[in-house]
Amino acid sequence: MDRRSRPRRPPVTSAAAGHRVGVAGPAVAIAGAATNALGYLVPILAARQLTAGDLGAFATVLAIAAIAGVPGLGLQIAVAVHTARRPGAVTARISWLTAAASAGAVLALTPVATGLLDLPVTVVPALASYVGAVVLAGRWLGELQGQERFLRLAVGMVVLAVGRYGGLIAGLLLGAGVTGSVLVGTVVTLLIPPVLAVLARTGTDLTRADGVTVRQVITACSATLAMLAASYADLILARHLLPAAASGGYAVGTVLTKGAIWAPQVVTVLALPRLARGSRRTLAVAAAVVTASGVVLVAASAVAGSLAFRLAGGADYAALGRYAPVFALTGALYAVVFLVVNAQVAVGARWPSAPLVAACVVLVVVTRWVVPHTFTAIMWCAVATAAGTLAVSVLSFRRSRRRLVTR
Repeated sequence: MDRRSRPRRPPVTSAAAGHRVGVAGPAVAIAGAATNALGYLVPILAARQLTAGDLGAFATVLAIAAIAGVPGLGLQIAVAVHTARRPGAVTARISWLTAAASAGAVLALTPVATGLLDLPVTVVPALASYVGAVVLAGRWLGELQGQERFLRLAVGMVVLAVGRYGGLIAGLLLGAGVTGSVLVGTVVTLLIPPVLAVLARTGTDLTRADGVTVRQVITACSATLAMLAASYADLILARHLLPAAASGGYAVGTVLTKGAIWAPQVVTVLALPRLARGSRRTLAVAAAVVTASGVVLVAASAVAGSLAFRLAGGADYAALGRYAPVFALTGALYAVVFLVVNAQVAVGARWPSAPLVAACVVLVVVTRWVVPHTFTAIMWCAVATAAGTLAVSVLSFRRSRRRLVTR
């Protein structure tokens, strides 16, 4: 049938759109929670199944996989934004290129991994294949997100999580050790792309010539990496600058920060396609929801701070409960920052990661050479940096939007 003769879809009413989001929102949130749960389960099982030496090696493998897998999320964001603007745009070439580059970066680490990090030689090629499959998955997740097929996106997120962590968990439970677990994990991970390809199939050929560009992927990847760096910077500084006991307490506090950051992230996932199409109302609503989530979490931390620290780290840390609202506030501010950064990526801003990179530099300089090396000093520096980053990000977004409008 000729494409022009196909019947058009009926317009989506606001009520239907609201119902779709109302159903998809919880589904995506549950999928995200399942992903996090499986991700936490892997190191917990490793600590119980491996010797101390093997545990260190396995933790190193997980760290390399997590860092090298960041381009997958950047690819998903770039594809989602481009697909929302240009349905049917070409995504295969840039996706394979991104996956190959990520896998190649892991292979390039072979001398370091086998020499300085003392990892088995066979682990590195397997890990490269593992990373390549995880990054490539961003293509189909991005297409589903950009097409606002959120229920399928939720299923795809679960497929990625099960494939990414299920093989590692199986290997650990079978007592396969570091090398065996990575090999099992790699074999399972290679099943992810074909499953997602079937899930994302539309049944129609809408391929166009204007594909996702390298610059779009690099922009999204750098923004994603900067967001992760900003969210972990104070924790790393606390580990470096504080005594062991104080840094342990600070680590427990950052659990609340991470919770406040990631709790409303489903809002950004749902909003991104419409932000790519320039919907100011979507940005306003998303910002209001993310802000409201932060207010609730900060208020809850103020009321039940001791309980929050006890749940996060145990009874020994309950005395630090008075600081819970500050950690939650830092996370709530960064949650809004991340929404604004994604909005900048959506409108095609050139350097959306710049405020986050600058924030990391400022935080390092101030905590290392200006303020005392104390628990409270680092904590207040972190919340002040988050507030400053939010202000700069908002100004940068407004400037980017004005510049794009006047073109």
